[in-house]
Amino acid sequence: MDLAYIPSPSTGVINLGPIPLRGYAFCIIIGVFVAVWFGNKRWVARGGRSGTVADIAVWAVPFGLVGGRLYHVITDYQLYFSEGENWVDAFKIWEGGLGIWGAIALGAVGAWIGCRRRGIPLPAWADALAPGIALAQACGRWGNWFNQELYGKQTDLPWALEISDGPNRVAGTYHPTFLYESLWCIGVALLVIWADRRFKLGHGRAFALYVAAYCAGRGWIEYMRVDEAHHILGLRLNVWTALIVFVLAVVYIVISAKLRPGREEIVEPGAAEDAETAGDGAKDGAEDTAAETAKDGDDAAGAGKKADPAPGADEAAKSTDADGPAAEKDDTAKAAKNG
Repeated sequence: MDLAYIPSPSTGVINLGPIPLRGYAFCIIIGVFVAVWFGNKRWVARGGRSGTVADIAVWAVPFGLVGGRLYHVITDYQLYFSEGENWVDAFKIWEGGLGIWGAIALGAVGAWIGCRRRGIPLPAWADALAPGIALAQACGRWGNWFNQELYGKQTDLPWALEISDGPNRVAGTYHPTFLYESLWCIGVALLVIWADRRFKLGHGRAFALYVAAYCAGRGWIEYMRVDEAHHILGLRLNVWTALIVFVLAVVYIVISAKLRPGREEIVEPGAAEDAETAGDGAKDGAEDTAAETAKDGDDAAGAGKKADPAPGADEAAKSTDADGPAAEKDDTAKAAKNG
């Protein structure tokens, strides 16, 4: 049976007893985990300490969530502050509504605070995290699938997304823009990883490449969406945002490459010394183990040597046998004869 469309879940919430598990929040959490895990691997590979990315993410993630929500609420204020709307809904983040532009902007502020506390350059940390952020977005976009939101124009393509009747939506099959953006973000992550290895990007250029590549895709994907949005000169607000941020990212790459070519040699003070100390400790431990093994071997050899019979032991044993009962018997016989 051929699948004529992508079905949408009937509900975005699974109740585990009294605890509601919301698909949107679950996708965001998975995305954060992927970003921190992959970012940590890249950070360690660049000479940083394991765990530093997670420590700074403690600052960046909450700031990013607040920034993403603020951007959404400000740019779609009519959904919360118009007549008949409940402004309390602006705080219901689990119902969807995070603007990536605000998330990155305010998340960068949180990351800057965390980096300053650790004495780490923010651009180097951002470079390590860049592809992980793209993968996090790829995961997070599936939250829109659970909520049946942010889809594109109607279509009858085999991969069309089925949408059911609901608030502010009409049943039908539409372009799955959440899927387009998810796949695009995976491509962005692979692009940044390749370019970083090929050109040794540093001083924030890997992060800027991620921003530029994401904006290039977000522009055409945003143009396909049919959800309510503000327009400027006939284009959706987010299309303009993508264009402007794309240009700024490209300008940064060009200027940064001229002013600060190459890549940072040290990304975290003291990390190299820690690695060297750990290496020396392992070397000393190996040498001590080898010395103890050699000593144990010498002791064993000495014990074996002591266990060997002393020279002349066999002759002494023979002599002892000659002076034993047999010798006494001969002496008695001689005495009887003489008597």
